[in-house]
Amino acid sequence: MGNCLSLSSSTKATPIETTFKLPSPFPAWPSGGGFANGIINLGGLEVCQISSFNKVWATHEGGPDNIGATFFEPSSLPQGFYMLGCYSQPNNKPLFGWTLAAKAEDDQPSSPSPALQQPVDYTLVWSSESVKMKKDGDGYVWLPTAPEGYAAMGHVVTSSPEKPPLDKIRCVGTYLTDQCQAADSWIWGPPGAASDGFNVYSLTPIDRGIQARGVPVGTFLARNGQASSNDNNIACLKNTNTQPNTYMPNQSQIDALLQAYAPFIYFHPDEVYLPSSVGWFFTNGALLYNKDQEQNPVPIEPTGANLPQGGSNDGAYWLDLPVDQGGKDRVKKGDLPDAEANLHIKPMLGSTFTDIAIWIFYPFNGPARAKVQFFNVSLGKIGEHVGDWEHVTLRVSNFTGQLWSVYFSQHSKGIWVDASALEFQDGNKPVTYASLHGHAFYPKPGLVLQGSGGIGIRNDTAKSKMVMDSGLRPSIMAAEYLGKAIIEPPWLNYCRKWGPKLSYQIADEIKKVEKLLPGPLKSPFDKFIRSIPDEVLGEEGPTDQGYGVQAFMSELEVVALTRWRRVSRV
Repeated sequence: MGNCLSLSSSTKATPIETTFKLPSPFPAWPSGGGFANGIINLGGLEVCQISSFNKVWATHEGGPDNIGATFFEPSSLPQGFYMLGCYSQPNNKPLFGWTLAAKAEDDQPSSPSPALQQPVDYTLVWSSESVKMKKDGDGYVWLPTAPEGYAAMGHVVTSSPEKPPLDKIRCVGTYLTDQCQAADSWIWGPPGAASDGFNVYSLTPIDRGIQARGVPVGTFLARNGQASSNDNNIACLKNTNTQPNTYMPNQSQIDALLQAYAPFIYFHPDEVYLPSSVGWFFTNGALLYNKDQEQNPVPIEPTGANLPQGGSNDGAYWLDLPVDQGGKDRVKKGDLPDAEANLHIKPMLGSTFTDIAIWIFYPFNGPARAKVQFFNVSLGKIGEHVGDWEHVTLRVSNFTGQLWSVYFSQHSKGIWVDASALEFQDGNKPVTYASLHGHAFYPKPGLVLQGSGGIGIRNDTAKSKMVMDSGLRPSIMAAEYLGKAIIEPPWLNYCRKWGPKLSYQIADEIKKVEKLLPGPLKSPFDKFIRSIPDEVLGEEGPTDQGYGVQAFMSELEVVALTRWRRVSRV
């Protein structure tokens, strides 16, 4: 884990009373461009990322784990920069966050009005006076009343009932703002509060993705009641800079980021289906099939130069393992020493962050396993497919180059994990765990059961001697903002299936499993099978008439790989 610096000598300190720091200091990033220079010009507005805070008020009940939340205001702002709102986070994790501070650009001849203005008043959104709970005195949450043509970026929190001074905060001209919404991250609500009571949420731009211009401010939304149009009283910033990618890392800076943060990937001790490079897969017998000439598959060139380019996943082409059984069994196992980290570097959140998506290719995905109460059973052929793509994504601040969070892909979904909750190795390199046979990524070892009621798909992870340092053989596959500097391999524009259509009766596989189960568990198991994700059962999944369908494997891999440049809304 990273380092935590204690802020309290209490023997019952909550996690937030420590400040998280990465295990090792930042390296000196290579020079060039605006990356990691501390300030980003959004076009009429300069912003910096503040990670030092003064505590304003805290509660010790309610919220995640029922241990409360703490509210802060940013401190140590650079000269000329103004606070845009307060910061808050639950008490169940170390202090690790940021808010933006802003300064109007000195020369704004084309601006319709000044970029920043004081609010004209404040409205009390909520106070703790009438709430019986453990708290440090009383707290008051205020919404700034923005002048016409301006928007508030966040709330102000005080420990007294008097309104905050008007010069405490700044509102931003609406021509420099974008819409935001409450994120999935719930920060706090009073103990016993309903979802339609007072609650505090983190904020995120509504429009997110590579081309989106919305910039989160790091503030929160205080909602007193159900979601409503009042949520629009808080906005996020918008990057209106005509050259927004000025602050993205150049190639030498990308190399330095990988040296600092490239994760270690641990494989389960029992794993037999390991990754390889795409080139290894092609040169070791992988074949290209055409539905019009299915009996005459052709070998694939090392770069995929003879693969059909573009188009859509129309079922006209697919890839498969070698025809001979010996070659097939050998290629299924992959070649870990030859495995590569295929990188997609992309701007996120208005180019204030860089996402480094690290894609790992496996020639084969092994069979799924299930846990049915006290029984562990193999699901036969269910889950097996050729061509498996998985990814883990690093999110790095373009203000400082600091790693803030990591995304772990997990079958059809995934999770973002703050750096404060990660395991690290060799400095600031996160540790990730690939699940047995399925290769989903997790931040911690152990069992994650994909199901409920003691019945589900097993995702087993553990450390072993099989480990991949993703920084040893990185290859940038795509970085659109770098233009022609990155040459994309032909296989990246292959838009069909990376595996064949496998024909087997899922019902037959299920019956084999059910024969191993005691009678009372057969029905719950059957019900569970009908509810598990399509990528485990097959693209079509069970039908109303039963399980008599063909399993279309690798469909998700097609979608993931051929659209990896366009689907980042995280």
